[in-house]
Amino acid sequence: MKSQRISEAVIRRLPRYYRHLMLLDEQGIERISSSELSERMSLNASQIRQDFNCFGGFGQQGYGYHVKSLLGEITNILTLNTTHSMVVAGAGNIGQALSNFDGFVQSGFLIKALFDVKPERIGTSINGKPVLNLDTMESFIMENNIEIGIIAARKSVAQGLVDRMLSAGVKAIWNFAPVDVKADVPIENVHLTDSLAVLAFKLNNWE
Repeated sequence: MKSQRISEAVIRRLPRYYRHLMLLDEQGIERISSSELSERMSLNASQIRQDFNCFGGFGQQGYGYHVKSLLGEITNILTLNTTHSMVVAGAGNIGQALSNFDGFVQSGFLIKALFDVKPERIGTSINGKPVLNLDTMESFIMENNIEIGIIAARKSVAQGLVDRMLSAGVKAIWNFAPVDVKADVPIENVHLTDSLAVLAFKLNNWE
């Protein structure tokens, strides 16, 4: 399965399916229909069936979906059954918050180290993860086969950090700097204030 053949909208719904199926599995629910799943997720049942058909379809007519099996399929599609090693550039508030979030480990995302330029941070650790000198970032990435680079630094240096990570061999970028960075690898630019802006609009236009 080639991800570029799947629409961006479908890809972004996959983690939602994963979360809801995890909850269903934890509740001991063995099977669920597309209509029942649609009610839980506020999606159209037809949309759910179309999404799953992009990957071959997983249900049986008159039976629905076997929750544990479907969860396994989505887990495989998202490659959450493997370990992804990551590093963080920036050990400030965002970098520390990401390092302290233990939920990443449950999905196989492991932060191996953080990098910073401030002497008071270098040599410390955050939730068991070392904070190293930024000058050693490239060598650490190469020596530890790091897949994902996380940008948690100010916007003026973000693109430069991305370029350095790419030169060292990272295969994807997760950017939290308040600027869109560019890379010839998969990239996610996360703007925290965008969600708040949308929420503010909804708050003032809710009927």
